[in-house]
Amino acid sequence: MPHYDLIIIGSGPSGRAAAIQAGKLKQSVLVIDRKDRLGGVSVHTGTIPSKTLRETVLNLSGWRERSFYGQSYRVKDDIGAGDLKARLHMTLDHEVDVLEHQFNRNHVDTLHGMAKFVGANELEVATDAGDTTRVTGDKFLIATGTKTFRPDYVPFNGTTVVDSDEFLEMAEIPRSLVVIGAGVIGVEYATMFAALDVHVTLIEPRQSFLDFIDKGLIADFTHQIKENGLDLRLGSKVEKIDDSGDHVEVTLDNGRHVRAEMLLFAAGRMGATDKLGLDAVGLETDHRGRLEVDRKSYQTKVPHIYATGDVIGHPSLASTSLQQGRVAACHALDTPTLAESAWFPYGIYSVPEISTCGMSEEEMQEREIPYEVGVARFRETSRGHIMGLEHGMLKMLVSLKTRRVLGVQIVGEGATELIHIAQAVLNLKGTVDYFVQNTFNYPTLAEAYKIAGLDAFNRMPIPEEFKAPKGKKKK
Repeated sequence: MPHYDLIIIGSGPSGRAAAIQAGKLKQSVLVIDRKDRLGGVSVHTGTIPSKTLRETVLNLSGWRERSFYGQSYRVKDDIGAGDLKARLHMTLDHEVDVLEHQFNRNHVDTLHGMAKFVGANELEVATDAGDTTRVTGDKFLIATGTKTFRPDYVPFNGTTVVDSDEFLEMAEIPRSLVVIGAGVIGVEYATMFAALDVHVTLIEPRQSFLDFIDKGLIADFTHQIKENGLDLRLGSKVEKIDDSGDHVEVTLDNGRHVRAEMLLFAAGRMGATDKLGLDAVGLETDHRGRLEVDRKSYQTKVPHIYATGDVIGHPSLASTSLQQGRVAACHALDTPTLAESAWFPYGIYSVPEISTCGMSEEEMQEREIPYEVGVARFRETSRGHIMGLEHGMLKMLVSLKTRRVLGVQIVGEGATELIHIAQAVLNLKGTVDYFVQNTFNYPTLAEAYKIAGLDAFNRMPIPEEFKAPKGKKKK
C-alpha cells in the first residue's frame, strides 16, 4: 500500500499550492482528484472559465469602445456560444498543462478517483477505471472545494434551467436570461450577458446584495448595471419556476412573473464533503457541508487532517485559497513560514469590475473610527478620457487620528488590478500622505489614487509638522 508524507484531496488553488510547497520541501506528496483533469472547480467550471468568458464577451462585443463608436458597435456581429467557448477551451487546456508540468517538476504524484476515509490514516479511492485502491499518509489536506446548491423546487434540465457549472455548456446564447441569486457568481454572469445585449433579469430575495462591499460603492455599481440594461429585482422571493419548453417562467411572491429563454440558478454553493467518509475520522461539517479549522494553521479538530479553500467557507476566493494551501502544507510538514498578511483584496469580475481592500465605510462607523473620505472619478483622469470611460470611481477611507489609509474601494475598468496599490499601502501601514507626496505615471488610471488622496488630504486637519512654530511666520 503506497504511503505518503502528505495526501491532498482536491487539485484546486489550495490543493495545488500545498502540493507544490510540499514538493519543494522534498516530501512525498499525492494529489487525488475526482476529475479526469487536474485543476478542480477553479479551472474547469469556476474562476478561470468565468473570467475568460468575461474577457471574451468584452472583446467580441466591443464593449470598451462603445463610448466612442456608439452602443450598437460590435467587433463581431453574430456572436454565438461557439465563439465564447473557443477561447475558453484554449485557456483551460493551457491551465491544465501548466499545472501538470508544475506537479511533474516537483515530483508530485497524482491519482484520479473518488477518495473516502476508511481509517485515521487510510483512504480508499474509487478510480475512473472502476476499481479501488488504498493509500496511507501521515498528514492529509482536504481541498475539495464546493458544488452547486440544487434545491428541489428548481426544475434543472441542463439546457434551459441550469446551475453555474452547467451554464458554460450552453448550446447557444439565449435572447433573454433570468438569474436567481445576486451573489458574486450571479452578479458576474448577469452583467456579462447584459454586455452581450441579452435581456437579463437578476432576482435576489433579500433587499440588498453583495453586503460585504461598501454600500456607497454598491450604489454606484447598481446605477451602472441598470444603465447597462440589467433588470435588478431585489426583495423578490421566488414562489415557483415553470419550464414550458420554449421559455421558463418565474413567479415571484409579489405577484409578478418573469419570462426568459434560460434560467441560471446561482443562489449558493455547498462544501463537497458528503462522500469523504468523514465519520471514519471523527469530523463533522456545518449545514452547508463546510469544515471548521484553526485559521492560523488550517488544522481541523483532528490534528493530522487539514482543510483549506472554499470547503472552509469565507472568504472563498481563489487568491486566499492559494495562500491557505501553502500555509497548511508548511504547518503540516513542520516548516516555519511567513504569516498571511492582515489585508487582502476582494475581486468581483462583473461588468464593471469591483475590488476592495480594507474596511468599508460601514465598518469604520461601527468601530467608531473618525475618518475622511477621498473620491476620484475615472472620467476625471486623462487616461479615462483616452479609454473612453464614462464611469468608474475610487473611494479612499482615511483615519483622522493616524492619517492611515484604512480602506479603498474601486468600481470600474481595471479595478482588480488597481487594488493592489491599496493592499501594499494598507499592509505597510501607510498614510494618505504617501499619495500626496508621490508621483504617478501620467496618464494612468492609477492616478485616481492621487486624486482621491488629495481630495481627502485637503479636507483633513493640517498636520502639526506643516504648521509654523508659534511666534514665527511660515515661509
